[in-house]
Amino acid sequence: MDWMELSLPIIKNIALALVILIIGLFVIKLLTSMIKRKLEKSALDPSLKPFFVSIINATLKILLAIAIIKTLGVETTSFVAVIAASGFAIGLAFQGSLANFAGGVLLLTIRPFNVGDYIEGGGYSGTVRAIQILYTELITADNKVVFIPNGSLSNAGIVNYSTNEQRRVDFTFKISGDLAVNDVILKLSQIAEQHPSVLSNPAPFVRLSSHQDATTEYTMQVWVQSEDYWDVYYDILEAEKKLF
Repeated sequence: MDWMELSLPIIKNIALALVILIIGLFVIKLLTSMIKRKLEKSALDPSLKPFFVSIINATLKILLAIAIIKTLGVETTSFVAVIAASGFAIGLAFQGSLANFAGGVLLLTIRPFNVGDYIEGGGYSGTVRAIQILYTELITADNKVVFIPNGSLSNAGIVNYSTNEQRRVDFTFKISGDLAVNDVILKLSQIAEQHPSVLSNPAPFVRLSSHQDATTEYTMQVWVQSEDYWDVYYDILEAEKKLF
């Protein structure tokens, strides 16, 4: 009987904690979805929206954990004191996550890129889909999703291909050395000038860059709008192949 009387309050606390956990997770999911929809309709920068949603979701889950601990009969003040006393060990254990969080804050502060930009960093390249609390999501050209930790991304070199409206397309062509240099330069220049997406200012550049016994190497540089880069690149490659 004594055993039952002692265990009954503990069982009640555990059952209540489970109920709070289930209801709490449901409420957090509901609130997070509501906040996400509100933010999507707001004028807030798209780069900040996923980050704020992640922060709110993590904060609500921490509060839920504290409520469950208190329901189980553990004094929250003692719990916080234990956490504070073991802060150094926790910091070491989660130093990677803390670095990623700090990296996310740094990326959103310095703003080397925004959602929708095409970037290269951390060994990957793709279009930025979201900047989360710990990682950045990229969509690659072949539609893969890459999750790059914010810590490594913020400490590495980042190439943003979307910042400037115009980009230069560089070509190197190896052509038979039997052809006259002036004729080759003229024909390559015509290929560049006749393409509708190649800009006239800066003007296309075509010059001989090196020569060997059997082949001569020519360099071509043309300027285009950033969104036309790959169309121009492949069009000019095909046109040069057909001509020579």
